[in-house]
Amino acid sequence: MPVVEDVVTSGGQIAISTAAPRAMGARIEHAVGVIDRGEGGAAESAAEGITLRTLFSRQNLTRT
Repeated sequence: MPVVEDVVTSGGQIAISTAAPRAMGARIEHAVGVIDRGEGGAAESAAEGITLRTLFSRQNLTRT
């Protein structure tokens, strides 16, 4: 079962939103985000056993 998140910052919301389904036996191994703000969300998700894939990073969307 994948999880979809709009903006990923620290990865905390992914951990929170997957806790209850996992406690009931759901296997959640993947999360998809639209924007990764680059503030540790991928590492936090990995620590929870969830692979995070995002469509864009903050760097992709920042004009120079």
